[in-house]
Amino acid sequence: MERMIRVSGLHKTYDYYTKEAGLRHSLKNLFSRKTLTKEAVKSISFEIASGECVGFIGPNGAGKTTTLKMLSGILHPTGGEASVFGHTPWERKNEFKRIFSLVMGQKNQLWVDLPAIESIYLNKCIYQIPDDAYERMLAELSEMLDVKHLLQVQVRRLSLGERMKMELIAALIHSPKLLFLDEPTIGLDLISQKKIREFLTYYNEQFNATLILTSHYMKDIEDVCKRTIVINEGRILYDGDFKKINELFNEVKVLNVQFSEPVPEESLRPLGCVTKRDLYHAVIELPKEHLKPVSRMLLDRFPVVDFTVADLPLEESIAKLYGKEVATG
Repeated sequence: MERMIRVSGLHKTYDYYTKEAGLRHSLKNLFSRKTLTKEAVKSISFEIASGECVGFIGPNGAGKTTTLKMLSGILHPTGGEASVFGHTPWERKNEFKRIFSLVMGQKNQLWVDLPAIESIYLNKCIYQIPDDAYERMLAELSEMLDVKHLLQVQVRRLSLGERMKMELIAALIHSPKLLFLDEPTIGLDLISQKKIREFLTYYNEQFNATLILTSHYMKDIEDVCKRTIVINEGRILYDGDFKKINELFNEVKVLNVQFSEPVPEESLRPLGCVTKRDLYHAVIELPKEHLKPVSRMLLDRFPVVDFTVADLPLEESIAKLYGKEVATG
């Protein structure tokens, strides 16, 4: 596949100031103040192919949104290079602005006092979409998202899930080849999250659009994206198959054990790290090489009714990955 996004050594720093409380320190800051520098993104490099769906995950303050803003041209980097569909994003040329959309779950582009159709029509005029193409795309998107009957409703009267669907229609009305999604399901209920994920997958397949998605909901990444870039403190820690993250930590196994009689925690501690326990149930984490002897010991010495073996939960693997210092390919 052709690489449509190329990022090389992209870097972004911010200067900010500190001030102690009180009038005296406010006056002091007028003449002398301490400048600090925050490295939001630290010389990251990656490539993304046309039609690829990539999850961009990391803890708060990791540099995810800053990276998306640089790739969409909102921010100018401190250093490094980026090419997005042949354009340098921060040059903000009209040809570039026509090929992408940025959807941010915590910011609205719709006018809340007007029906959604008014904001969508405004985007139609901004992007100079022909009438027939506009009507065709509006009908298709509103039908896919099941909101055709809500287009004439004032945005402030819509639920959060309905509003996000309208945001997506407004963002996609000009058929962008590239879609940046920053927490698109934040605050939504489980059903609305699922519908948004299904729609994004359909849009990617139908239009061969490239998607870059950030989310703290791992289900969003798992259902929409095959590839994941994990970033923390401005550095890329992992770039690869989302489902293979656990393989980096496959030395840990999790035993979920059910007992027919109460078992004291003290007797389980020699087997491994007891992370959860009540009288008839325990969850034990242990090194992979200890799995066979510990399983045998459990069956021989304890009143075991049932037990299962699983990998470390994906969220825990990702949390461990956040703590790694060296990028993993």
